[in-house]
Amino acid sequence: MTLAFLTIDTEFAWRHHQAGYGCDEIYRRSIEPAGVGIGHQLARLAEHRLKACFFVDPMSALTYGLDHVRRIVDTVSSAGQEVQLHLHPNWCAARPDDRGEVNVRHELRDYAPSEQRSLIAGAVELLVAAGAPSPVAFRAGSYAADDWTLAALGELGLRYDSSHNGACHPWPGGIGLDARQIAPVERGVLEVPVTVIEDAPGMLRTAQICALSAGEMRATIAHAAMNQHAAVTIVGHSFELANRAGTRPNTVHVRRFEALCETLDELRDTVPTTHFGDRPAMELGRDDLPLGPNRFRKRWRQAEQLWSNWVEERAA
Repeated sequence: MTLAFLTIDTEFAWRHHQAGYGCDEIYRRSIEPAGVGIGHQLARLAEHRLKACFFVDPMSALTYGLDHVRRIVDTVSSAGQEVQLHLHPNWCAARPDDRGEVNVRHELRDYAPSEQRSLIAGAVELLVAAGAPSPVAFRAGSYAADDWTLAALGELGLRYDSSHNGACHPWPGGIGLDARQIAPVERGVLEVPVTVIEDAPGMLRTAQICALSAGEMRATIAHAAMNQHAAVTIVGHSFELANRAGTRPNTVHVRRFEALCETLDELRDTVPTTHFGDRPAMELGRDDLPLGPNRFRKRWRQAEQLWSNWVEERAA
């Protein structure tokens, strides 16, 4: 079987901090925007009996306190889904009223190895203080991990990383793997790369709800199953089903998420969803290859994206 990791990066969006909103409003726009945030996503997952990993970034607690992180953790855990660790280090120096005008390094790999270790250790403490079990899996914000990040994760006892994304390689991602690496591989920790497809010859695109059409996502999952890939790893965000302002649903993305859930439900016998916390057995050392380009699928997605950008993304 091909294991499916359906992952939702769950975080306060920096753009809403930059806009000067307070904590409650940032929560509304980032975590529960327009009725299609994590509550909606958790309900759809339950309806289709799917497992998902919510990579929760607790670092905004350094700016706004821990209560909103507790609320996220409780919401996800109460729905029977797992919480794992996400980290955007730009919150380290942020203050509620600074509108993002702060001198800070945004990417984790911009920090020295010892600094990375301290940041990750501090984030673990925050997440656990918010009520989550000690995490076993990690994803760097913006996929901005490098080999020093993996070493720090291993030292701190985490088992899995899911930061390698060939569509974001060699920057901001800096893990020493080939951009086309999509199969899990041992790197001191078990690296479970984000799945990518070949959008055009030599051009990679992330298997993400806002990046692939429903047809492309279904083709990606079917390709993984047909070729008996070890895993397929899909990305979403807490705010991704709404417009960027967080004020109304993006119906293109809402339909894509529902179609993804339907596909994974239909294919559960060959592509079962799993949690990192399940410690699933995965075949390592495979030469799994991304789905190749298809002009028709690409043109359909481009038409969807045009509608999404010109209609759905306009703030209400």
